[in-house]
Amino acid sequence: MTFHYHDGHLYAEQVPLEQIASDHGTPTFVYSRSSIETAWDCLDDAFSLRPHQICYAVKANSNLAVLDVLARRGAGFDIVSGGELARVLEAGGDPVRVIFSGVGKQVWEIDQALGAGIGCFNVESRSELDKLADRAGALGTTAPISIRVNPDVDPGTHPYISTGLKENKFGVNAEEALALYRLAADHPALSVIGLDCHIGSQISDIQPFEDALLRLLPLVDQLQREQIPLTHLDLGGGLGVTYQNEAVLDPVAYAAMVDKHLGKRALTIMLEPGRSLVADAGILLTRVVTLKENVGRHFAVTDAAMNDLIRPALYQAWQSVLPVRESTPSERARFDVVGPICETGDFLAKDRELSLVESDLLSIGSSGAYGFVMSSNYNSRPRAAEILVDRDQVIVVRERESLSDLWRGESTLPS
Repeated sequence: MTFHYHDGHLYAEQVPLEQIASDHGTPTFVYSRSSIETAWDCLDDAFSLRPHQICYAVKANSNLAVLDVLARRGAGFDIVSGGELARVLEAGGDPVRVIFSGVGKQVWEIDQALGAGIGCFNVESRSELDKLADRAGALGTTAPISIRVNPDVDPGTHPYISTGLKENKFGVNAEEALALYRLAADHPALSVIGLDCHIGSQISDIQPFEDALLRLLPLVDQLQREQIPLTHLDLGGGLGVTYQNEAVLDPVAYAAMVDKHLGKRALTIMLEPGRSLVADAGILLTRVVTLKENVGRHFAVTDAAMNDLIRPALYQAWQSVLPVRESTPSERARFDVVGPICETGDFLAKDRELSLVESDLLSIGSSGAYGFVMSSNYNSRPRAAEILVDRDQVIVVRERESLSDLWRGESTLPS
């Protein structure tokens, strides 16, 4: 197991977390290379019977070392900004395997992506299609495109991470998509190659994916009849992970469902997983600073806070809390695990049964996705270090910020 107890101590692969805390301090994000690779292999193998390309969603965790691990595995990358493209290229990613999603691509980002020669733009509006055609024409190149279709499918997930309903900002409906495909097919600076959709995140049931696919296939067939054939169908990401008691979607069953409905259509399947590849590959390592009680309610104040891990505050997300050193069942209490930030919403977990003393180390589970990438310097707190564990090797893949990093680029008024 990636994170496991041995002789009462919690390990990351072959390294005790206590050693990491002693050598590198806290709070610290700790990632497991083997966990990332195993999750990748599982999904890649599931779709092995049909041509496919897995494009890791960089927004989940954009650390260069994480991108490097996946690039070495043959990953493509799903990006939503010019900054993410720059990270992918810096980490050795192949631009031909990059797809550019997102509703607000700026001109400089389009030019950057065209110059890099990325594999595909996922177009989300008529305005974007026109802008992309203009920039490709001005630069004397051709932009490969797919249209992101909003299938109006409810994924049954948190409303903030639902992206495929008609009231969401993403994509266009099938009727508008057909009109955009016709425009693109006739434009010399555009090359139609695919169709894209993404219905949301943290989905544990195949049914929403099946509903979305069945709404896309009539458009695929209509385009074929109009001699606007596609080479790929991008089904997005959204595969969930287990934070608490959620079911885990079986990638083999998912692949079988896709294969059944695609039949003999000669389409490469594109996938955009993020969370499912890296969430369980990471933990947030933190130390208890203060224990206190207010009218019978117990608080464990840690050196990690909502600026380090905002998911619990933003989504009311549940993430596991484990002591780094196993405790005895005696003297346990129900604790709210909170940070030192001056916000009542600053919590990492609520009402957890723990046995704690001050200076104990805790592991906040499933923090490999949307942990560091959503962190901030709120309350002028330096951001945490990031560590990658590779069997018995501990690699610092991002140094902890210093206090002077907080005001880098700022200045006081001239005298």
